[in-house]
Amino acid sequence: MDAILDRWTNLRDGAAWRGATRDVTEPLLHGPPPEEGRDLDPLLQEIAGDIMPLAGRIDHPRFLAFIPSSPTWASVLASFLVNGYNVFQGTWLESGGPSQIEVTVTDWFREWMGYPESGGGLFTSGGSAANLVAIVAAREAAGNPVRGTVYMSEQAHASVGRAARIAGIDPELLRAVPTDDSFRLCPRHLAAAVERDRAGGLEPFCLVANAGTTNTGSIDPLAELSDIARSEGLWYHVDAAYGGFAVLDPATRPLLDGIELSDSVTLDPHKWLFQPYETGCLIARDVSRLASAFRIMPDYLQDAEWGPSHVNFCDRGLQLTRTFRALRVWLSIHRYGLAAHRKEIARAIALARVAEARVRSEEELELLSPQSLGVVCFRYRGDGSVPRGSLDGLNRRIQKQIVNSGFAMMSSTRIRECFSLRFCVLNYRTTQEDLERTLDRIVAAGRRLCADHSDPAGPSRAEPGRRVPERARA
Repeated sequence: MDAILDRWTNLRDGAAWRGATRDVTEPLLHGPPPEEGRDLDPLLQEIAGDIMPLAGRIDHPRFLAFIPSSPTWASVLASFLVNGYNVFQGTWLESGGPSQIEVTVTDWFREWMGYPESGGGLFTSGGSAANLVAIVAAREAAGNPVRGTVYMSEQAHASVGRAARIAGIDPELLRAVPTDDSFRLCPRHLAAAVERDRAGGLEPFCLVANAGTTNTGSIDPLAELSDIARSEGLWYHVDAAYGGFAVLDPATRPLLDGIELSDSVTLDPHKWLFQPYETGCLIARDVSRLASAFRIMPDYLQDAEWGPSHVNFCDRGLQLTRTFRALRVWLSIHRYGLAAHRKEIARAIALARVAEARVRSEEELELLSPQSLGVVCFRYRGDGSVPRGSLDGLNRRIQKQIVNSGFAMMSSTRIRECFSLRFCVLNYRTTQEDLERTLDRIVAAGRRLCADHSDPAGPSRAEPGRRVPERARA
């Protein structure tokens, strides 16, 4: 507890990232198991001093990479209690109170998504597991078609394709549908792909849309896609692992119109509901579809049959042995109130708009993808003297300098074949000053590199030298 309190108290003053290669970690941490036990205090000192620091401080206010997590203190306490009580939450028999809390919290989520009372779901380890549960449920609802075909955006999270593989879908039957200028799945291309596949004897059965892509934060045209899914008889799943809880912000909710028309939705409370990792969720419009896909009742569980009003969560997904994740959300909402969570989601989106405005106003920066939710994609382009073919390498070096300095952690991606720096603002600790100072350092690093080398990055293998369309530029 002292180590955690010290970390939280001094989080802002520490590095946003500190990593180590295996040639460092193995001599330090690898070895045979001891035959005899050791004193606890030095073990805890070793954990706090040698193991835990060699990782990203993902809840650091300037950890802007990937899609971070910044759990509340209440959610950390809930995790501690659940582990101490060793809760098994596979059946109501073994966890009546915890199961009721999971029913209650998933019912909150169902209402926030606009689903009817027939809806419901379960907590999972994260969005990857939730997407797998959804695709398996979709496959079973379609009668397990031999030539079943799944459609998703070319911007879909990698877990969607992985889930389809695990569910037994032939990789040749996964369709990555092109997106529009705003990186949103294009309904026209989707309709054409479905028509083409049906004519070719395939069996389209599932569409996966995005409510907040990892790359750019883009939100697909959810309502329009629901019309196509309904007319074509497709299970309509929305991967809202990142952006789903933005429905709590009244100003952002209209961007998610149509999410209530889906058959299932993936949510990650460990993102924008400020929970520790492995707090994911799947909600289905008709929760009985989950039981149809997953329920198996062996003889050794016959004592757990308490009737339909007592939910055995093992019947809704992959796990029999599962932990009590819902307490983290329940305690956080009760401790701080829903209004506080709503406020922090809106504040993060507003900060991303501020970062976008700064990029647009800075001559040496170039916006590659407009702000969406908390994501902004951009690059350093200098004063115009840097060859466009060298911008990829230059920005890689800028990223490396910023990350290695420990001041901020930011990841990269590719936008229209260009190497892009990327901010994702999510943390309730992040301030406008954090973003401004990080952008200041990016500009300063770019200027230094340009001054040190006439060709600051050398030839780029990936940058094709084509101009980015004006609509994507500041």
